[in-house]
Amino acid sequence: MPERANVRNLVPIAELLSYRLSRTSAALSRSAALRYRREFDVTLGEWRAIALIASDPTLTLNRLARRAGLDKAQMSRIVTKLTERGLVNRTAGSGRTSQLALTETGVEVYRGLIHAANERDATFLAVLSPEERKVLVGALDKLADLALDIERQERDHTNSP
Repeated sequence: MPERANVRNLVPIAELLSYRLSRTSAALSRSAALRYRREFDVTLGEWRAIALIASDPTLTLNRLARRAGLDKAQMSRIVTKLTERGLVNRTAGSGRTSQLALTETGVEVYRGLIHAANERDATFLAVLSPEERKVLVGALDKLADLALDIERQERDHTNSP
């Protein structure tokens, strides 16, 4: 029978880095979703789609879904709503793909959204000193790189016989 770890030496969930980051991220997302819905009548998923399309006018639905971290079906529903609202245009591309672009109205909504996002970002960063901001950015970069490496390792482990 395998030895059981001494529970007293284990970090409780509320102190685990991944749990704390997840809760912080969720709170940031919820407050953003409330503001963007109130001020611009868009969901968080719609905001992300609008912002990603604005930053890369060569996006297809598949690439947009990957960048947003959503599956293609979810992103398709989001883009359909944005198209129906006159914020996004779909133009036939090669094969079965379509290029996505913001309409003039979409660009105006994007400008308001990105301004609000920058305000929120500044509010959160304002509680940190310049040195703390620098350390935070560096730490997040390191953690993101490591998280992607570990994800790849887990995928390799899961896919190996």
